Amino acid sequence: MDYFLELLLGGLTRGSIYALIALGYTMVYGIIELINFAHGEIYMIGAFTALIVASILTMAGMTGLSVLILASVVAVIYSAAYGFTVEKIAYKPLRQAPRLSPLISAIGMSIFLQNYVLIAQTSDFLPFPSLIPELPFLEPYSHIIGPAELFIVVTTAVVTIILTILIKFTKVGKAMRATAQDRNMAMLTGVNVNRVISNTFIVGSALAAIGGVLIASHIGRINFYIGFIAGIKAFTAAVLGGIGSIPGAVLGGLVLGWTESFATGYVSSDYEDVFAFLLLVLILIFRPAGLLGRSPIQKV
Repeated sequence: MDYFLELLLGGLTRGSIYALIALGYTMVYGIIELINFAHGEIYMIGAFTALIVASILTMAGMTGLSVLILASVVAVIYSAAYGFTVEKIAYKPLRQAPRLSPLISAIGMSIFLQNYVLIAQTSDFLPFPSLIPELPFLEPYSHIIGPAELFIVVTTAVVTIILTILIKFTKVGKAMRATAQDRNMAMLTGVNVNRVISNTFIVGSALAAIGGVLIASHIGRINFYIGFIAGIKAFTAAVLGGIGSIPGAVLGGLVLGWTESFATGYVSSDYEDVFAFLLLVLILIFRPAGLLGRSPIQKV
């Protein structure tokens, strides 16, 4: 039973990280129907920023939770600025272009950011300090769940609740929903669509940075390529849950995380990706729009 619980909570941790990144994919797609392939690289930049800030703070004599908080805040701001800039440079000029053009631009931006970090840093894995403090009350359950896993799950839950409130009850969220439903009609009613799209990239990039800091602190090492793998998995989670749906992104991330965890535990770690993508194919065969997605209405 302990082994099952260990796999269950391990899958919950993986799924929470996928969900944090998938939220960025699904928000951007929901607003401008663009698959932002550079989103995984924003996650990677968030992790590198946190590593640099944490190293400076540690050399200055700071320790403990304050280092994690300050490093996370700087990583969120820096990554949000990157997301804002990427949208202005790579996507806004192509807003009226055929849909294939911004898609290719996104792939190009992803490769550019990878190589930029490769040149600016190194191709080797760098050790990432464990910034999450030990929690004494978890010691009896340390064989099932650790403080890092608990921190990741709680952070994802809190962020998802805050994002849901932002989307449903604030003026910014209402403008996002109006733009997602009909961009031209939203413009006619006075919504500043350009600002809404920029806000969407900023929020999505901030979520990716949080995910980057948490998973880097959990795994303990990073390199310039981590964003590609995490981005592919998070994109899979977004499609699995129904891309464009915020609850779908969270559900898709959790389903993907549990599938990988149980496949690793009961079959083999060599096949975790096989099971994950097999599940994606099966779900899309029977529900092409994903678990919580809605099929588009064909206009005649």
